[in-house]
Amino acid sequence: MERSIKNAFLEQMKGWANESEIERMWKEIEKAYAAKNRFYHTISHLDQLLTELKICLDLVPYWQEIVAAIAYHDIIYSIRRQDNEEKSALLAVARLQAISWPPEKIELVRQLILATKGHHAAGFDLINYFTDADLAILGKPAALYQQYAGNIRKEYRIFPDFLYRKGRKKLLQHFLEVPRIYKTAQFYQLYESQARTNLTWEIAYLDGVAERP
Repeated sequence: MERSIKNAFLEQMKGWANESEIERMWKEIEKAYAAKNRFYHTISHLDQLLTELKICLDLVPYWQEIVAAIAYHDIIYSIRRQDNEEKSALLAVARLQAISWPPEKIELVRQLILATKGHHAAGFDLINYFTDADLAILGKPAALYQQYAGNIRKEYRIFPDFLYRKGRKKLLQHFLEVPRIYKTAQFYQLYESQARTNLTWEIAYLDGVAERP
């Protein structure tokens, strides 16, 4: 399978549009994720999501939809909006309709993108794999997690510390309170324990009682 989201996107769109049209689609994606206000939600995040999902062989029959959902799931990203996922899904639908994707494939892409809003358990394992992969960063080694946390703070740099701490801690506490952060056995085994350690550390860090190692 492809090593980067760019290669994956260009490869999986073959047969649906001509080369120049596919390239235009990619350039739009690339430009969005290269915006100056992004520090975590970048092309690197998409590459990591692709890497996480490549190991899930059950997903192979849906690989085109997965690649499209990865590419578009954060294409609209504004820290002031509450509807980024909905807007991203709408844009994905429009672009895929324009190259005559079948409605059922487009609908699956739409569902995958919308699922990243709450990361709730779904009745379809494909969605659970996708949202688990989106949260994989939570369970990475401490140094990587701390880099991620710092990049999220940069994305919210317009907010003063007291407001940021309040909102961020609420989100982190939510993840700690759910019985399982990761819905699939594969991601649970890989990341659950370290994710809870990382989240606990960040809350303490935001409270001023923990430091970066």
